[in-house]
Amino acid sequence: MKKIIYFITIIFALVLSSCGTNETSPREAIGGKVYGGEFRFMSAEKVENLFTVSSIDIYSQRLNSQIFESLVKLDIESFKVVPSIAASYEVSSNAKSFTFKIRRGIRFHDDDCFGGEGRELTAADVKFSLELACSGLKMNNMSYLLVDRIEGGRDFFNRTRKNLSKEGVSGIQVLDKQTIQINLNEPFIGFDKILSHTNLGIFPKEAYDMYGAELGKHPVGTGPFMLEKMDKEGVILKRNPHYWRKDEFGNQLPFLDKISMTYVKDKKSELLAFRKREIDLVLEIPVEEIDNILGSLKEAQAGKNVKHRVESKSSMSMNYVAFAYESAEFRDINVRRALNKAIDKKIIVNQQLMGEGWAAENGFVPVMPNYHNETVVGHKYEVEEARALLAAAGYPNGKGFPKLDFYVNSIEGSSNHKMCQGIAQQLKENLNIDLNIKLCSYEQRNKAIANGTAKIWRSGWIADYPDAESFLSLFYSKNIKQDGGEVNAFKFVDSNYDQLFEIAMKELDEAKRNELFALCDQIIIDKAPVVPMLTDDFMAMVNARVRDFKTNSMEALDFSSIFIKEPKK
Repeated sequence: MKKIIYFITIIFALVLSSCGTNETSPREAIGGKVYGGEFRFMSAEKVENLFTVSSIDIYSQRLNSQIFESLVKLDIESFKVVPSIAASYEVSSNAKSFTFKIRRGIRFHDDDCFGGEGRELTAADVKFSLELACSGLKMNNMSYLLVDRIEGGRDFFNRTRKNLSKEGVSGIQVLDKQTIQINLNEPFIGFDKILSHTNLGIFPKEAYDMYGAELGKHPVGTGPFMLEKMDKEGVILKRNPHYWRKDEFGNQLPFLDKISMTYVKDKKSELLAFRKREIDLVLEIPVEEIDNILGSLKEAQAGKNVKHRVESKSSMSMNYVAFAYESAEFRDINVRRALNKAIDKKIIVNQQLMGEGWAAENGFVPVMPNYHNETVVGHKYEVEEARALLAAAGYPNGKGFPKLDFYVNSIEGSSNHKMCQGIAQQLKENLNIDLNIKLCSYEQRNKAIANGTAKIWRSGWIADYPDAESFLSLFYSKNIKQDGGEVNAFKFVDSNYDQLFEIAMKELDEAKRNELFALCDQIIIDKAPVVPMLTDDFMAMVNARVRDFKTNSMEALDFSSIFIKEPKK
């Protein structure tokens, strides 16, 4: 089904708005670009940790990606891996060894951990950063990406559950000051995509030594922006004056002086702030509010509306409902399958979300390059079959099934909230199951999952890199963290799945690899630890004064090259 996208064209005279508090007055750059200005947006979730390997939610990632940089990055148009901190790299013929040449002249942010002034990044910093990302430390949430791929990674993980080991990861070797080599246990041609992950940014050992567990409040990277302030009101990033990148005209990046992110309680407040020119960006635009965002035609004719544009890209994401796989409520496969078959996803997309999204009719992995998710057979909406399955589990017409809190990390009136209202309504009507929607923060939801309180919750996953493995790794049993975590939070364990997943990871032929991943995807559908609900578009409404802003399918935000320039009257 095609998504209904409303574009509003309004002809009006723009009243110039304030640029906010800037460090300096706007100043011209080559190519019609402008230095200075403050970019402002809002978040529904609070961000209290900005350490690269700790914070894996999309809200903190959008800020982390401005502070930290990884060895390589993905070109958001072609999805090809391109150099970043690494100026170049080579892959051995057997795809087991990756050698990176580190770019010269990249400096860490000025920080007290250096005595005030930053220093040049070297291969030793890359080694330390990747080793910490392999560690078993509680602060590290990224070990699942590396430990079973890099030679010696799992052994290092086991040795570092409390403290970092002086003996590092054997497969990560510094060859000289500008060269680092990473050796893998098995061939993996896509390892460079893994290293482009936003949360594998490079940081200095001095910061870890000085701040320890408080690194999330003192992030030190090499990115275009540095942390200026983080409190209960929001986060402010300021321009890194020593940033190494330049644009196509030779202008040193970034152009902005500041990025300001504040918190919002509900979507209407955010839309009102955009209308009042207090913020420059709105994400997750509610379709039913489109016509009201900028006011009436009369207001538009009077020049009281904000000149803007809407950016949209198909998102590599999946919204889903998750179960505590081994809980008393959901350990019976008949219950999990019953819930999958009792939800009409198309109705939810068309009615609750007013056409915003596509129902997930196949597997858990969304459409992405070279992956054929159409070969995966999803659950069909079959109410009578769902009732029979629930009865087979011992709950005829829902009798005896407990009323559960349905944890939804969202704000009232958001698309996620409305989606879950539709889910709860259908489960009540079709299975006589009662769910109490419990709106909460991301942190509150994860805490409830970790301590076993949450039995059912709403979640979402966005591709960290354009590969089916980015989604399917969520179900790999070795990625379960005993103290909780986003990856395999449902604690799904299936030996057949693990074996097939491991074979796929070793396969060098991309077509065969994706065929194996599709088989993994089918196991997820058959075992039903989740209900894949929908994929959507990443939509953003941007004030017209913000130039060179682009959306992308992985919902990342790159502020390094945008600039503020007021439109002509």
